[in-house]
Amino acid sequence: MEPEPGEFLSMLTGEEEQALRAAGRVRRWDRGTSVMNEGDYGDWVLVLLEGRVKVSSHTSNGTEVVLAVRGPGGLLGDMSAIDGSPRSATVTALEPITGIVVRDFPAFLETHGRIAVLLMKLVTGRLRDSDRKRIEYGAFDTTGRVATRLIELAERYGEKTSSGVRVALPLSQDELAGWTGASREAVSKALRTLRDRGLIETGRRRVVIHDLDGLRKRAR
Repeated sequence: MEPEPGEFLSMLTGEEEQALRAAGRVRRWDRGTSVMNEGDYGDWVLVLLEGRVKVSSHTSNGTEVVLAVRGPGGLLGDMSAIDGSPRSATVTALEPITGIVVRDFPAFLETHGRIAVLLMKLVTGRLRDSDRKRIEYGAFDTTGRVATRLIELAERYGEKTSSGVRVALPLSQDELAGWTGASREAVSKALRTLRDRGLIETGRRRVVIHDLDGLRKRAR
């Protein structure tokens, strides 16, 4: 499976990818498996080859907050591997996944200076994305935030069909709620609003976007 544009693996040259593979080993996890756990320590990272994961954290009252969804090419666990601090989030397989596990990641970066610079750019992009989402939470209502997340999924994983852009949702409504910073009830209401406007059609773990431009307008 090809890495997603902009993800870590897509930024490497062929030689760099070979060096990464040589430094690690391929592992597989079943859907629903916790690949990394918030609070654990580890010097290893995971580079996804197939499948998608959610990156999440829990508030003091136990509410799950989904921070990101990562797909093929994504790099996970790098912050903890580099600074030695506990994992800041839990990584869970949303579907069966395959990835390269690289242990002692700092040592790998020391011998591959260009990759270390690419990682700095990647981390900067994540910080910008985090800032953008914080602005969304303050400026958009729940329907706008749900629309924004659906657009993101459509642009990353959408498949064009005769009826629109079909997205096989890797998230349940509870997880989508955690990704939009809203309750499950509010997300259900937002999806119903978007359906009533003819913008989307929903089914079990899937959504068809009939009017992507209209959805973008609602997301503003």
